[in-house]
Formats: sequence, C-alpha cells, structure tokens
Amino acid sequence: MPQGPPGRLHRQPGDAWLECRCGTRHWGLHGAAGLLLVRRSDAGHEVVLQHRVSWSDQGGTWGIPGGALAPGEDPVAGAIREATEEAGIDPEHLEVASTHVLDHVDWAYTTVIARATGPQDPRPTDPESEAIAWVATDAVQDLPLHSAFADAWPRLRGAAERH
Repeated sequence: MPQGPPGRLHRQPGDAWLECRCGTRHWGLHGAAGLLLVRRSDAGHEVVLQHRVSWSDQGGTWGIPGGALAPGEDPVAGAIREATEEAGIDPEHLEVASTHVLDHVDWAYTTVIARATGPQDPRPTDPESEAIAWVATDAVQDLPLHSAFADAWPRLRGAAERH
C-alpha cells in the first residue's frame, strides 16, 4: 500500500477510493479525469506525461496528469484543473479536441485530449510528480506506464495524433 504524501496536496471532497461492482477499487468518489495534452514538433507528435511519485498508486509509472473529480465537477473542467495543479499546464493555451470515457457502472474515468495552442511549460507543481515531460508518441510505450494508461494508450495515441 502506498504511503501518504510528504507535503500538502490539493484535497477535495471526491478524494477517496471507491469499491466498484466491477471488483476494482478506483480513485475518485465522483469519477476521475486526466488531460492528454498533445503538440506537433519537428519529430512528430509529443504528449505531456507525469512520472508518478513512489507513494502514489502504481508509483514509479508514467501516465497523464489527472485525478478525482469534485462533487458535480464536469470531467473536462476536472481534467484541466488537475493538469494545472499537478503539471503547471496553462489552460489559456489549450484547446479541447475530444474526450474518451472508460465507463464502469459505479465510476468513470474521462481522458480529455487537448491541443497545445500556445506556450506550455509542463513541470512538477505539486508533490504527486517525480517529473513532468513532453514525450514523443513513438517513445511512450517504452516507459513503465500506469496499467490503465498502458491499456488505453493504443486508442489514445491514434486520437491524439489525429488532432
């Protein structure tokens, strides 16, 4: 079981584990969401990824900035809020392109795919990240990925590169 964080986090009423009827425990009483920010570069497409701290669920893996939704919070707003809190993403310089929902009966995770429309300086901005980095889409699968992100990556990659 991961240990608690060494510093202060942005806590909200939705921050807790939910025991789902699917037999899996999920983070976020009201669901969760994350932001897959993409940009074109000379080498192709890049996405912002978060290297999760060791004390977090599946610590040491890479995924997208995200987390639990607050009560009544829209998943797009929640994903952008989480990416701003965890990775210093500037919401003024992104455009939402699409959403992809992993829907369980009791819980849902929404991945928000957005294009960078201006300067972005992704970096760790809270204690939940070892690192935040732009990663070429060709290199993502070479990283140790959070299991749910690894499962979704083939579909998400296609959607990110289309946008």
